[in-house]
Amino acid sequence: MNEVQRKVVLCLMAHPDDAEFLCGGTLIRLARAGWEVHIASMAPGDCGTMTENRWDISSIRTQEARRAAALIGAEYHCLDERDGFIAYERIALQKCVDLFRRVAPSLVFTHAAKDYMIDHEMTSLLARQASFLHGAPNASSFPVLPGTTIPWLYYADPAESLDPYGNTIEPTTVIDIGEQLELKKEMLACHASQRDWLRAHHGADEYLEMMIRWSGRRGVLIGAQAAEAFVQHRGHAYPRNDLLAELFPRSVVV
Repeated sequence: MNEVQRKVVLCLMAHPDDAEFLCGGTLIRLARAGWEVHIASMAPGDCGTMTENRWDISSIRTQEARRAAALIGAEYHCLDERDGFIAYERIALQKCVDLFRRVAPSLVFTHAAKDYMIDHEMTSLLARQASFLHGAPNASSFPVLPGTTIPWLYYADPAESLDPYGNTIEPTTVIDIGEQLELKKEMLACHASQRDWLRAHHGADEYLEMMIRWSGRRGVLIGAQAAEAFVQHRGHAYPRNDLLAELFPRSVVV
C-alpha cells in the first residue's frame, strides 16, 4: 500500500468556482485534517460574464477565488489560459507541470475525463499528464522537491453527475460533506459574479441551491445529507489504494 509522503493536495480545475462546486467539501475536510490545500484554475474566467470586459471580469473572478480559498487557509493559483480556449498543448502543459513541480502534491483533484464542457475535459487531460510527468527532472526548471511522487488522482463529478450523453457517472468513492456544507456554501457564495452569468447564459438561477441539490443526490448513496463523488485514476504507476476512503471511511468504494 502506498503511503502519503506529503500532506499536500492540489485541485486543478478549468475556471474559478469549479473547485468549490465539485469538491469544496472534501477540500474542507482535508484542510481540517491538516493538509496543505492548493486550488488552481487554468483560466481566470474571462468569458463568464454578459456585462464586463475580459480584463475586469478576470480581476473580479480571481479575487473571488482567492477569498473563497482563504476561508479554508488554501492558496489559489491561476495559470492564465483563456476561458473557452483551454487546449491540450505544450505551453499549457508546461504551466501545469511547473505548478505541480512547485506544489509537489500527494493528492490531486481535477475534472471528469468526459464532461459537458471541453474546457473541463482538456483540463482533466492536462492535470493527468502533469501528475505523471512533473517528477521527471528534465520536465521543468523548478527543483524537484523532497517527497515528489506520482500522486493519488481523482476525477470529480461533472455537473449533475452526468457525462455528455446524459449517463450518470458511477463513482468509486463518495465522501460525506454534511458537516462541511455550510462552509462550502460560503466558499461558493464568494463567487457572486457567477449568479448573473449562469442565469443569463445557462438559464440557471439558485446558484447555491443548485449545488445543494447535486450534493444531496450523491448523499443518498451513503445515507448522508450531502456528499461529493469521485472516480479514482488507477492506471499503471498510480497509487491504487483509495486514499480518500482511508482518510474518510464513510464512503462507497467500487
